[in-house]
Amino acid sequence: MLPYLFLLYIIAYLDRVNISFANLEMSKALKFSDSVFGLGAGVFFIGYFLLEIPGAVIVERWSARKWLARIMVSWGIISAGLAFVHTPWQFYTTRFFLGVAEAGFFPGLIIYLTHWFRNSDRAKAVAMLMAVVPLSQVIGAPISGQLLKLSWLGMAGWRWLFIVEGLPAVVFGIVTLYWLTDLPEEASWLPSDEKEWIVEELKREKHEKRSHGVVTILQALRHRDALTFAAIYFCAVTGNYGYQFWLPTILKRGSHLSNGMITVVGALPFVVGWVAMMINGWHSDKHNERRLHLAMPLILASIAFACAAAASTGRNIPLIIGMFCFVAMGLNSYLPAFWAFATMTLSDSAGAAAVGLINSVGNLGGFAGPYAMGWLRDHTSSFAAGIGTLSAGAMIAALLALSLRQRTITQHTIKG
Repeated sequence: MLPYLFLLYIIAYLDRVNISFANLEMSKALKFSDSVFGLGAGVFFIGYFLLEIPGAVIVERWSARKWLARIMVSWGIISAGLAFVHTPWQFYTTRFFLGVAEAGFFPGLIIYLTHWFRNSDRAKAVAMLMAVVPLSQVIGAPISGQLLKLSWLGMAGWRWLFIVEGLPAVVFGIVTLYWLTDLPEEASWLPSDEKEWIVEELKREKHEKRSHGVVTILQALRHRDALTFAAIYFCAVTGNYGYQFWLPTILKRGSHLSNGMITVVGALPFVVGWVAMMINGWHSDKHNERRLHLAMPLILASIAFACAAAASTGRNIPLIIGMFCFVAMGLNSYLPAFWAFATMTLSDSAGAAAVGLINSVGNLGGFAGPYAMGWLRDHTSSFAAGIGTLSAGAMIAALLALSLRQRTITQHTIKG
């Protein structure tokens, strides 16, 4: 099951961020300013915000299999539609509806994992799934670099990039409808003794959560811990997408590398980030500790961003790449501990709603980061101010993480 979810999330994440590679040619061809690109890249997350909570609840109450299939087919079609934009408003509109189409996918996966994995195993499972974040860049970068070279039917390579990378979502959306199993008790492929064991373990954990008291969905959406997690995620995601969408452009403008070399060199931080994520997820589960495994990577990212900002003023490409490797370590390795920590309190529909809240509010950082980078670049003629802003966001996220207490997290349960 996990390898298949891994594949689905690779397709999803690649469709979300392939615009960073397309921009090596797109903005020049369409005469877009940095502010236009930053706004178009980020407006995806406004649409994403609107349907996150309903989507997460649908996965809990209805069917992960059916809802994820619907999401994938619709976003694959819209993603391919980016190939046909010509004006800024066409760009903004298509990106907005791409966010609407994909909304609910990631929180749906997180809720789905709570149906299959115990708390003590969840960080490792989340780490395997979240490994997609860096690996999608590693896999997608060379593919995107080759697609940029195409000129079929009189269409530029950046347009073919959107078409070719959008179609797999449609295909696997249909496959998901027949392949995925919603709950362990429905798994005909699982031996009966293993099925009974995991079902009983999950029931026991749910009972323990409920024994501490319950709240409604509306209470969940204003629960202190849920709001704190949402704020942490917002600040961290601002940094994550702020550099992911702009890194290829930073490298191109600061060097004489070809597009192909930029996609290869730009993949290095994500290789490092993947390794750090897997180690931190494993270590967090081994020691049953979440708070420091969440906060320390964010502190590392903040320091590395600050160093990258200083390096960008001198266009020191090797140093910039080195610092962004540390950024990637921090902004990838915090994720397993973050989601394992956040879901320790969650059960049933209100828990799903709280995950949707955390993800939807947090992913507004995906609008703030890219747009801030583009706006500051246009107004300062440098990437340093934008990168420095991302550094501040990562540090705020770390301080909020340190404010969380393990006993507070385990004493309150959110229930539908």
